Amino acid sequence: MMHVALIGSGKIGEAIVTLFNSVGGYQLTVVDKDAERLAPMQALGATIVIADVANDDLASKLKGVNIVISACPFYLTPKLAKLARDIGAHYFDLTEDVESTRVVKEIAKGATTVFMPQCGLAPGFISIAANEIAQRFETLRDVNMRVGALPIYPTNALKYNLTWSTDGLINEYLNPCEAIIDGKIKETPPLEELEHFSMDGLDYEAFNTSGGLGTLCETLQGRVRNLNYKTVRYPGHCDIMKILVRDLRLSERRELLKDVLETAIPITLQDVVLVFVSVSGNREGRLAQESYAKKIYATNVNGKLLSAIQLTTAAGICTMVDLLAKGELKGTGFIRQESVSLATFLANPFGKYYA
Repeated sequence: MMHVALIGSGKIGEAIVTLFNSVGGYQLTVVDKDAERLAPMQALGATIVIADVANDDLASKLKGVNIVISACPFYLTPKLAKLARDIGAHYFDLTEDVESTRVVKEIAKGATTVFMPQCGLAPGFISIAANEIAQRFETLRDVNMRVGALPIYPTNALKYNLTWSTDGLINEYLNPCEAIIDGKIKETPPLEELEHFSMDGLDYEAFNTSGGLGTLCETLQGRVRNLNYKTVRYPGHCDIMKILVRDLRLSERRELLKDVLETAIPITLQDVVLVFVSVSGNREGRLAQESYAKKIYATNVNGKLLSAIQLTTAAGICTMVDLLAKGELKGTGFIRQESVSLATFLANPFGKYYA
């Protein structure tokens, strides 16, 4: 039985424990400094460890652990990846942060265990879906990836509800974005290149955000002319965010921006995750296009309602851990999530939630 240490007991952490319990076969230890947040984990049957992840020595508390999962804010990623290396454990996380992922790559050099960051929805599943379609083309022209976690019933001016980490959301909105433009990897500004589209009779907008591509730029560099990732929202959201972060300069006061968002915008379990990939290129001597579109809604798992973003994010990382446990995830050191085929992902007991 694999012994998994889950670091972080927030909304996604609770979903990860719920999913693992729905299948069984894992020994779970959850670490957090907040005893109140750990209580639901203990009720779900996990062993709990009260510790300050940023300051305490966790190595002595996690002896015998086979896998470390980080469900913590991005700035703790380097510390937890090093922890996994020190105790000889495999490492998985959900970070969207580009810089901390680069640190994980360095830590993973020469490791005899697996280091796979960015295993959620975007980055994560979206790269698996995009890479799968890209492999069906002889040459590639454009790969466009669009993902949004949206309230089904928007009621405020932002037409948005908090559905996951506020720190992660702010990071995506403020940090530089990666893209391949005319065959070269470049940085692009967030909240720019606004576009509008419709799906199933509903109107959406999409704009640049940071981190959603994961490692796909490296994977497809030299093969694709243009590759980009954009976050999907309801129309009008981007303009309001620009007022907040640029005109009011809250980009320079991230803690205040976080407080404003968490004070004013409620969380919701009534959400939908929208995934859209479009790939164009040459196939059998002709210019062709293939798309992948999916909407995923909140679902009951083991009697507990998980929001769509909880479900998709947790299912992404649980699938990768389960593939490792079953010997289906090959290699050691740093491994890209798109090395897993879409068929393998969807056939997994956790990946099925995307199917």
